[in-house]
Amino acid sequence: MQHAQSRRLDRQDFKTLSLAALGGALEFYDFIIFVFFAAVIGDLFFPADMPDWLRQVQTFGIFAAGYLARPLGGIIMAHFGDLVGRKRMFSLSILLMALPTLAMGLLPTYASIGIAAPLLLLLMRILQGAAIGGEVPGAWVFVAEHVPRNRIGFACGTLTAGLTMGILLGSLVATLLNTSMAPAAISQYGWRIPFFIGGIFGLIALYLRRWLQETPVFIEMKAHKALAEELPLKAVVANHKKEIVVSMLMTWLLSAGIVVVILMTPTWLQKQFGIPAAAALQANCLATVALMFGCIISGSVVDRLGASKTFIIGSLFLGICSWSFYHMVAADPSVLMGMYALAGLSVGVVGAVPYVMVRAFPAEVRFTGISFSYNVAYAIFGGLTPVFVTLIMRLTPMAPAYYVLALSVIGLLTGIYLSRDLNSETAREAKFAERAASGQ
Repeated sequence: MQHAQSRRLDRQDFKTLSLAALGGALEFYDFIIFVFFAAVIGDLFFPADMPDWLRQVQTFGIFAAGYLARPLGGIIMAHFGDLVGRKRMFSLSILLMALPTLAMGLLPTYASIGIAAPLLLLLMRILQGAAIGGEVPGAWVFVAEHVPRNRIGFACGTLTAGLTMGILLGSLVATLLNTSMAPAAISQYGWRIPFFIGGIFGLIALYLRRWLQETPVFIEMKAHKALAEELPLKAVVANHKKEIVVSMLMTWLLSAGIVVVILMTPTWLQKQFGIPAAAALQANCLATVALMFGCIISGSVVDRLGASKTFIIGSLFLGICSWSFYHMVAADPSVLMGMYALAGLSVGVVGAVPYVMVRAFPAEVRFTGISFSYNVAYAIFGGLTPVFVTLIMRLTPMAPAYYVLALSVIGLLTGIYLSRDLNSETAREAKFAERAASGQ
């Protein structure tokens, strides 16, 4: 297989990687823009006499619903992605994201239609979750099957940085609106603007994906009739339990690291320390840029050092930087920009996560294996993390610091486990090479 060869990235590889990353960024913007306006949405879509902490929990509950819907959408798209092609599902996920995002910008508020407002918001969020459930695993599989095998880490890390660019776009739009509009104007109509922009972004991404080609790995599997002979999900659950567990732990690290450090922290800075929204979002933009560089660095490192060493070193770095950030900002807000950037860079270890998952599952069930593990774990850990951390904040304002520290320990232990799993990985590599050589 072309995929098994060790070669340099060519122009077609860079074109595929660029289009996939840009499309992923535009779609991911649609999915996360909600969180940057969570405070305003909470005020508009729930009763005014509701306690502030309860309103915040319920707003993040709707945010979580998007994550809880991811497994169903992801598993269905992955099923067809393993059987009829990666590219078709890669394009379908964009359309399923753009339409509900546009609809969210048009929704009436609680003052207009009462309880129907948060229910409609919840429905749109569920549809968004189903779309993103197929997008992220599909993107990782798509680029990993296009590039040479010795550059999978770099490709997946770059794509993850591209997805992170969607968060940066959301942060930039939120910053622009908060600095150019009065709070009253944002509450009245300004919060709708980012959702309209998101819908347009989604249509642009759909157009861009017309230029992508099906992966060489899928084309070759189809030519040799090597597609999954039984239901892909059944094969994954029956034969790859260990790979599922490792992939779910890796997803916990990825999801909660980004959700807590990048998505929740701007609101935390405002509520706990009275830092102005514009300043918090500016620091967040810097941290997100640092995260993008961290993802690419981690992807490059994992190609050279392997998954075990990358996660042992990266998790220690994450624990030290995140703990220092939360405690130093609490003591001296003037260090916000520099420490937040360092924390964002340390979260970049998650750029090596898809490398582990792509290599864990054989090609014929790869899309389904990653999608099942990633989306179920993201639904549990990514979706419930905001609610869990918000509740812990009632006990200690340093809840985010403790949570990310716990994640670092999980990443460290997983890295140690992966070092013990090197022999079986070597065996898988030999088996893959043997199958590639025989044309199976």
